Amino acid sequence: MAKFVRASKYRHVFAAPPRKETIWDGVKLTKNAWDSNFVTVNPLYIAIAWQVGGGGAVGLVNANVVSKLDKVPLITGHKGPVLDLEFNPFHDNLLATVSEDCYGKIWSIPPDFQGTEDKEAQLLKGHQRKVGNVSWNPIADNVIATGGTDFAVKIWDVSTGDEKINYTGHAGIIQSLNWNYDGSLLTSFCKDYKMRIFDPRTQTPAAIVDSHQGVKGGRAIWMGKHDRVFTVGFGKTSERQYCIYDPKNLSTPLLGPANIDNQAGMLIPFYDEDSDLVFLAGKGDGAIRYYEFEEKEKAELHFCSQYASNDPTAAIGCMPKRGVDVNTCEIVKLFRVQGTKLEPLSFKVPRKSDLFQEDIFPDCRGDEPSITAEQWFGGESAKPKLKSLQHGFQKSTQAVTFTKKEDHGSAESHGDADLKKENAELKKRVAHLEAEIAKLQASQNN
Repeated sequence: MAKFVRASKYRHVFAAPPRKETIWDGVKLTKNAWDSNFVTVNPLYIAIAWQVGGGGAVGLVNANVVSKLDKVPLITGHKGPVLDLEFNPFHDNLLATVSEDCYGKIWSIPPDFQGTEDKEAQLLKGHQRKVGNVSWNPIADNVIATGGTDFAVKIWDVSTGDEKINYTGHAGIIQSLNWNYDGSLLTSFCKDYKMRIFDPRTQTPAAIVDSHQGVKGGRAIWMGKHDRVFTVGFGKTSERQYCIYDPKNLSTPLLGPANIDNQAGMLIPFYDEDSDLVFLAGKGDGAIRYYEFEEKEKAELHFCSQYASNDPTAAIGCMPKRGVDVNTCEIVKLFRVQGTKLEPLSFKVPRKSDLFQEDIFPDCRGDEPSITAEQWFGGESAKPKLKSLQHGFQKSTQAVTFTKKEDHGSAESHGDADLKKENAELKKRVAHLEAEIAKLQASQNN
């Protein structure tokens, strides 16, 4: 009797080892132990948290020119190591970073940037301890979420630098933040072993579930249009696991917890909403597993295959769908750092025809916001604007302006050395005024 084979367009997705001429060499990845991707990608740039002698920096790499990374343009300005970074989904030249120095910063990258940038376009000032997570809203322009080790999630209007919302419903260090498909809800994974789903605009109590119980924590991401939440983490005996939840009923997972292996590194999940593929990259090991999500009578996650390498993954980022090569049937492109090398991993569907494959490239998210920040903070929601990739992605032309607060200035003005200097100057002024008062009193007595 013939064995039943599941019908799927993605069962044979593969990624060939990258050729030497496609690999960047000379990466100086940050040595910080924070569990972050440390890489963010868009069709123009690859940004990497860079190791420098002091403070924090981001190395900026041209995504379309492979070269030796001897003199990498650096974005500097943080007084502590950069812990997380993400490109704006609508403006390829805008980069958000968060750091141990308690600040978030927005950087506007000029065309043909070759030097060192140390002046932010916008400063996000409000967290009381180091900031470890940053996530742009996928629908609304100029809306961003940050999560700090002060257990707070803050929502900002980037155009003005104003902190609009402060959500304080966490009881531990926030390890991940991720928006849902229409940018109305956030999910977080916290060091208190709980996964939360909440609407920051209404400050409503979070839907909370006890998720993976391992001490190393985990991550949670939304599964696009399916309105499901995918989590990864560790079990009580340190095995790596995944779960899938229905946000409307968190009492029991739709799937899992399913054990994967007993490796020690954190799993980094990526979800491709157009193909329903889940990619799991192990930090500290060379395997990248990928699965296909299917939900008919029940939720199922089918293992497809894995990319295996002897070189461990230190950092990894995913290209937005608008940046893939449709001519070679590339559906997902990852950029991973191993050692000093930056490798592009191209996951492709094998097809013989060189015509546009409409079935594997449905209309994808474009680079235009659906609503403004004002509309979003006013309670509005919307679906993402989609574009076809048939004739190549047509980039929109948009401009963004920032209004900086007068008291923002640079983070340098808040450094310990500057505070000590200001304090010393104030003491001198007080002493001078006291001496003047004493002279006046003496002259009046005479």
